Amino acid sequence: MRALVTGGAGFVGSHVVDRLLAGGHAIDLVDNLSTGRPELAHPAARLHAVDIRSPRLRAVFAETRPDVVVHLAAQMDVRRSVADPLFDASVNVLGTLNVLECCRRAAVARLVFASSGGAIYGDCETVPTPESQPARPASPYGVAKLAAERYIAAWAALTGSTAVALRYANVYGPRQNPLGEAGVVAIFSSRLVAGKPCVINGDGEQTRDYVYVEDVADATVLALSAPQTIDAVNIGTGLESSVNDLFRRLTAVAGVTADARHEPGKPGEQRRSALDAALAKRLLGWAPVTPLDLGLRKTLEFIRGGASR
Repeated sequence: MRALVTGGAGFVGSHVVDRLLAGGHAIDLVDNLSTGRPELAHPAARLHAVDIRSPRLRAVFAETRPDVVVHLAAQMDVRRSVADPLFDASVNVLGTLNVLECCRRAAVARLVFASSGGAIYGDCETVPTPESQPARPASPYGVAKLAAERYIAAWAALTGSTAVALRYANVYGPRQNPLGEAGVVAIFSSRLVAGKPCVINGDGEQTRDYVYVEDVADATVLALSAPQTIDAVNIGTGLESSVNDLFRRLTAVAGVTADARHEPGKPGEQRRSALDAALAKRLLGWAPVTPLDLGLRKTLEFIRGGASR
């Protein structure tokens, strides 16, 4: 199978590529390297340094003729989407539409899309949240991801291809950039290792569902084999962890004594989030296997080791 991975030189993308290569597949990467990094592009895969919004993307598809596409490239920062919703939509909506049009022209059989769980559901009473929960995104990022899901479902129905939208929880783990990507685990880990102070926005009692990146990569590859189109499926642990608790766990794992400084909360961020992943187990045969403390330990070991991959 020949697969094309957008965002393949990024945090999640590089792990997905590792899994696909281990399965013996031929891989092409599309990444404009704005947040992706050349050192994360696997040497066994071909890197095409192209923005997903660019007209040049059509030539990449015409050259590579992928059987399947994993669409991970995105503007990921909720805060930036609040500050600049036009830019967010240009990447997450128009960029996705460009990918879909290229898929149509190249007769791509299957597409797996990285969507967002917490950002699409927003604050709601049911936590862990199932896919049946009405979507109430509170940020332009969440709105854009939901719009992309709808466009992808329409593309699949119109072309006869199949698609799966994976609503990721808060993904963390090795290779996440503490400077250029959203990710409190990477930020805190990097600062603790460097002996620098950590900042918690708000009171720190806001919760998130932290899911380890290798588990997410496994789910993404499994979704390529799902027999039908799935409009949305949660990929998370179902467990809530507050930012305060996360900081305490990280300091314990790191073996350091440190206090965090609290600053005002940020607009567009929800209070509670955890995803019910029962549908993923039923349809994909997937469940998370990495406990939070083990994932935090692996992340800290990676940062301490200074490796790029």
